[in-house]
Amino acid sequence: MTLEHELPEVEIIRYALDREISGRKVKAVEVASMATLGRYRTRRSFAGTVEGCKLGPVRRIGLTLVIKMEDDLLVIRPGAGSSIRRHAARDAKVPGTEMTFTFTVGGQIRLIDPDGTSEVCVVSGDQLLVEFPDLATLGIDPAGEMVPWTMFGGQILAREEPLKDLLCDDTVVVGIGDVYSDEILFHAGLRYDRISNTLSTQEVRRLHGAMISVVNDAIKYRGADLEERPFVDLYGEPGTYGDHLAVYGRAGALSERNRSPIQRIKLKGSWTYFCETQV
Repeated sequence: MTLEHELPEVEIIRYALDREISGRKVKAVEVASMATLGRYRTRRSFAGTVEGCKLGPVRRIGLTLVIKMEDDLLVIRPGAGSSIRRHAARDAKVPGTEMTFTFTVGGQIRLIDPDGTSEVCVVSGDQLLVEFPDLATLGIDPAGEMVPWTMFGGQILAREEPLKDLLCDDTVVVGIGDVYSDEILFHAGLRYDRISNTLSTQEVRRLHGAMISVVNDAIKYRGADLEERPFVDLYGEPGTYGDHLAVYGRAGALSERNRSPIQRIKLKGSWTYFCETQV
């Protein structure tokens, strides 16, 4: 099973896309199939809304990329196993190339999505939250505006949930999944099944600090390119944060904290990795 993208990877895509396409005009849009166009009846009905438009800044709301057009918004939700790549027009298309945006200047941007799990559409500027109501319920964004640990703690202590479930809940924290939740909990010294409202003030501060640190480090190292979740950036370069993972995917290896073997347990169909020093 291919894992979904998480926050660091989508932020890396957003940053590079913003540099590459903001201010550029779309000459043509080529769509291979209807796989990513669930809101449309034909490929042409989508392409016609984008061709000829000048693109503005690229924002990220949760794991959704929102690109300003004249009066509308181009929305891209990257699916599991997908990648967004910059190419020269002469470059051969790799299998699974689902969508190609050609610019009047500056080559192409391609959405490569062999399983067709992404979603792409254009919505009116004032209809984003109507079309995507889940965006209105998102929680703290660790790569966005800094949220004080006290505010974070208020949300954590108000709930009675296992910490891994809480970290992976987009209404609490945005874009954290199996990989980064395990890393955050290791660096905070907290178990995956610790109940959130039992944390002390010191433990809340540790959890908040670990969350910010892990996400920022993952962005610094260009994301994690893993067997179960391959990731390359806009230029085709794989992320290197996988080399810095402390527990995820390392069952049996020795913990950097006390040299005991890292353990794993299957929860809700996926593996959770942890060290015996987590409490």
